[in-house]
Amino acid sequence: MSAKFLTVPPFECAWREDLKFREAGRGCVAFEAFACNDVTLVFRENVGSQGYHYKRDSSPHYTIILGSHRNRRLRIEVNGKAVVDVAGVGLCCSSSFQSYWISIYDGLISIGNGKYPFQDVVFQWLDSYPNCNVQYIGLSSWDKHVKYRNVNVLSLTHTHVPLSKHVVFGDYQVEDEVDAADCYNYKNMDYDKWGLKKFLESWDLSDVLFIVGKEEKPVPAHKAILAASGKFSLCSSSFVINLPTVSYLLFRALLHYIYVGWTQIPQEQLGSLRDLSLQFEVTPLVKQCEETMERFKLDKKLFDTGKNVELTYPSIRPHCSTLPSLPVSTQQLKQLKLTGQYSDVNIYIEGYGLIARAHKIVLSLWSIPFARMFTNGMSESMSSEVTLRDVPPEAFKAMLNFLYDGQLNDKVIDSGALLLQLLLLADQFGVTFLQQECCKMLLECLSEDSVCPLLQVVSSMPSCRLIKESLQRRISMNFDYYISASTDFVLLDETTLINIIKHPDLTVTSEEKVLNAILMFGMNAKQLFGWEVVDQLMENSKPELLFGERLQLIYDLLPFVRFPLLQYSLLEKLQHSSIGRHIPVFQNLVNEAINFVKCGLAESENEENVRFQHRRSSYRELQYICDGDDHGVLYFAGTSYGEHPWVNPLLAEPRKITITASSPHSRYTDPKVLVSRTYQGTCFAGPRLENGQNCSWWMVDLGQDHQLMCNYYTLRQDGSKAFPRCWNVQGSLDGKSWTNLRVHENDRSICKPGQFASWPIIGPNALLPFRYFRVVLTGTTTDATNPWNFCICYLELYGYFL
Repeated sequence: MSAKFLTVPPFECAWREDLKFREAGRGCVAFEAFACNDVTLVFRENVGSQGYHYKRDSSPHYTIILGSHRNRRLRIEVNGKAVVDVAGVGLCCSSSFQSYWISIYDGLISIGNGKYPFQDVVFQWLDSYPNCNVQYIGLSSWDKHVKYRNVNVLSLTHTHVPLSKHVVFGDYQVEDEVDAADCYNYKNMDYDKWGLKKFLESWDLSDVLFIVGKEEKPVPAHKAILAASGKFSLCSSSFVINLPTVSYLLFRALLHYIYVGWTQIPQEQLGSLRDLSLQFEVTPLVKQCEETMERFKLDKKLFDTGKNVELTYPSIRPHCSTLPSLPVSTQQLKQLKLTGQYSDVNIYIEGYGLIARAHKIVLSLWSIPFARMFTNGMSESMSSEVTLRDVPPEAFKAMLNFLYDGQLNDKVIDSGALLLQLLLLADQFGVTFLQQECCKMLLECLSEDSVCPLLQVVSSMPSCRLIKESLQRRISMNFDYYISASTDFVLLDETTLINIIKHPDLTVTSEEKVLNAILMFGMNAKQLFGWEVVDQLMENSKPELLFGERLQLIYDLLPFVRFPLLQYSLLEKLQHSSIGRHIPVFQNLVNEAINFVKCGLAESENEENVRFQHRRSSYRELQYICDGDDHGVLYFAGTSYGEHPWVNPLLAEPRKITITASSPHSRYTDPKVLVSRTYQGTCFAGPRLENGQNCSWWMVDLGQDHQLMCNYYTLRQDGSKAFPRCWNVQGSLDGKSWTNLRVHENDRSICKPGQFASWPIIGPNALLPFRYFRVVLTGTTTDATNPWNFCICYLELYGYFL
């Protein structure tokens, strides 16, 4: 792997001790591969042998083959047995290296094609009996050499998993005066068991009746579905169609294929079904019948009179009777919606007017509430008109479009506000698949400022439980930011806030922040403030007036503040505060903390009390004292985070941090100079072109296990007079997408060679944790000869370090 790439011969597998997940059963591997086909990765509990071949391995493992069957398929095998074999044309490339990533999280296998992990998902599969012990990664091949390079193993938390893929179906329940026993089983409905198959040969919503065979068997159906599946010579005014020469068995097999996505027929009647499908131009079924008949011709042993043959419409979700899994043309359905042909309901929105001429059957196959509305004897089931109230028209149009083609258009995807309205509508009408898509899009475009509003929306939606848990965890892990950037968090419901405060991953710089958040929430604050403001207000008021109906919540939440972790001087102020005089539980907690600080663990039970324990994810404060001090993050890394005397962190083994420059490493572009304690006369990062513009920068990577909320930083000019005037300090979680922490425009602070200069970082972004930091030159320096050389020989960062 020290070469430019690793070549794996056919039927072999390359293993390395460091190619392993940090946590068994959970991780992501990103890599590039050069191959005609069969890029193969094996995931085992232990390292395998070089001669290992996954077909002969008996130990528990997953095998993922990209470009199987000469680059036409994607396969997943569990312990050598194929569990997934789907179309995957062109996954491999023989003309250049192609980027891929594969993640495993408790049996959920996600496969992507692109440079950026957790984006551009190609396929996902969830193992019903997951192997949570796989950890080592083998790079393998099938019948041709495969070249691998840039193989990186990444840690994986559940925040990386596309949780929208796990939206729980079946938690939707409609409550009205109609007894659920009289209708379909809507409570806790599994949407995989719902869909068009519920209306197969059903009189509900039917608008055409076939009289089939000599026995004149009545078979009800739905014009819109048939018109979108083939050509049935339907007439808008005609209700009855006679088919005296068609047997009921054949016609039912045809309808079953259309409504359910699969059918079965005795082998000897396969030709008759093909002829009937051809008559009505149900093209997918014609093709499958002909392919099956051709196989029987080539191998007569396969033909067995009396046995049934099953024909399944190809889809990612087999036996799921919603539009994407049925031989129903969404293009034709959209045309029916556009023209209003065969429509049986006009939908109006109060204050807006007619919004669509729709088809009850299409709405009902997606939405259980719509199905109940049209079939349970309510007024809407007897009428061809429905009027909706308090429904946003644009969002409802977007929902209708989704019901007819199963996709969100670009206009909806690009509008966060419309997506949020659509999510609410999807919940209101029980369109769970639309909820899934909305959640997926909202998570992909999620910004820090939209987390709380989105959580406020999904907190009451049972089907968005996993999305809600992910957002709660995100707020908990960045608690300082979310309670300091805005007051959006006070609009959350009580249960949600309690879950955040109690979350085991709650990460704060001080317990004072937790106290402030509880008091602001209790007062339903419209602006940000600390406990001192509440203390002043309580001098002339009572808790009942300040907190109202949320007073009991204050009593419930205060015990979650770990007062013993506060500074003693702050505890004394709290002890003599007006809050303590008016709220007994507050006073008791403060007194308990003071006694603890004075006397230590007076009682053994305190050892088990979480109020006396440091949080698992508490930040260490690294405070700026003076220029060139030894209190910064980079100095701290040089001591192995306080474990031994300082050495240059870029020379230590294992390396704690990484520093890179915009220009290649050279005598005068040496990253280790920036964290040394020795002055360097010449040290610079040279320019490079980024997006067509000159750019010079120094970048620090704290490592995958660490983050910093940066509130101060220091630079030192080298011995030159190339003084910077315009530059930015930026932070990033992935090293690609950058957030400005401080912007310098015409800053003349540095005006001497060898000069130190330090600046605070203020504002909400100072409360966001980042792994990567960089100082980037945005304008020329004072040196006319080399104006884009960023000449610094020292860099230090301060703040709250995790």
